[in-house]
Amino acid sequence: MSNNNPIGFLDSGVGGLTVVKEAMKQLPNETVYYVGDTLRCPYGPRPVEQIKEFTWEMTQFLLKKNVKMIVIACNTATAVALEDIKKTIRIPVVGVINPGARAALKLTNNKKIGVIGTAATINSGEYVSSIHKKSPKTDVYGLACPKFVPIVESKEYESKVAEQVVHETLSAFEGKDIDTLVMGCTHYPLLRPLIRKEMGDKVELIDSGAEAVSEVSMLLDYYDIAADATEKEKSHEFFMTGSKKIFEDISHDWLKMTDVSVNRITLP
Repeated sequence: MSNNNPIGFLDSGVGGLTVVKEAMKQLPNETVYYVGDTLRCPYGPRPVEQIKEFTWEMTQFLLKKNVKMIVIACNTATAVALEDIKKTIRIPVVGVINPGARAALKLTNNKKIGVIGTAATINSGEYVSSIHKKSPKTDVYGLACPKFVPIVESKEYESKVAEQVVHETLSAFEGKDIDTLVMGCTHYPLLRPLIRKEMGDKVELIDSGAEAVSEVSMLLDYYDIAADATEKEKSHEFFMTGSKKIFEDISHDWLKMTDVSVNRITLP
């Protein structure tokens, strides 16, 4: 049995494209429908109830597209809305926090883990909770990085400004002796070279979104809903609420696809 319906991915902006990139690599038979709320990004500073409302709007949009699974490719939305959505809809829903936490525990040697994310993700305590459920004695250091997402959304992630912001922000980890850092926002892998330069080669970097794709793959097999291998070209579709030009530029740059179908939409 197979199911060739698309998998729906949602994010506050362009960050979830880092998850899509990994999905296309690990799951080449699958069709991707992606919605990014670029008009209202970033979600990190917003009230919890508003984040839940916006996430639910994107979920409903994808459900109308007859997706077979939803991936909340946004740590902020995962932190505050995942459990409610899982209880409400009938198809599988995957978040990015638990897979990122599991990967960090697998790689850490000294049980000192850093987590960077939006204010909402860090304030939710979800990473700390997820890590401590499995390893109560592991030290977890959370750091909100409110300037990171705007830099990525404005396509400045390779600029001198970005380098300075990353340097100033991550200096907070000096003396913490962490050996593993979770990039707890799907926008952050676009800043990976700068984060790597700042943290050094001895610190393992965890891409929470990429880790989530392994869980997606497992669930496709568990529910027997993986797409079959066809020779037909995959008709991926991308939807965003804000600037089409910036979204296209970043998607071309990150996904290395020149024929990305991008549609601007209005959510309720």
